[in-house]
Amino acid sequence: MNIKILKISVPIVAVAALAYLIFSPSRYVGYSPDQPIPFNHKIHAGDNKIDCKYCHTGVENSAHATVPPSSTCMNCHGAGNVAGNQEHVKWLKAQYDSSTPVSWVKVHDQPDFVYFNHSRHVQRGVDCSTCHGNMAEMVKVRQSKSLNMGFCVDCHRENNAPNDCSTCHR
Repeated sequence: MNIKILKISVPIVAVAALAYLIFSPSRYVGYSPDQPIPFNHKIHAGDNKIDCKYCHTGVENSAHATVPPSSTCMNCHGAGNVAGNQEHVKWLKAQYDSSTPVSWVKVHDQPDFVYFNHSRHVQRGVDCSTCHGNMAEMVKVRQSKSLNMGFCVDCHRENNAPNDCSTCHR
């Protein structure tokens, strides 16, 4: 084999493999950052059966699902009648009263070069758990699916959705 070809191709393959390992969304499976307060989806979405769309209001008409504002939480917790004696709820109410937004840490994220539209998927009947896993069972939110290109392309193929590059890359 030509030594010159090896000298060129081996570093290129090594850099590509390293870039894949560093930037591949699949490496984030299991990612579960600490949040400002521990929000328990199992209690809210599971036990109390609150629909995802109640809190994530933008999911049906926006590209983004939106993180709920504190005012959404206060619909139940504001009067102190739901878990009002718990420290985390007291902290949340103080944030709300002082008009200080909660700085939630994003768990499910895509690179900037990927365009994903939540409303397009929700309007076509794709269940939230398809990409986010069973949130109704998660005490602490974690990324349970790879959300890499292969995951999305496979889903698009299975559902006869568009698969051309410009669907997701703009």
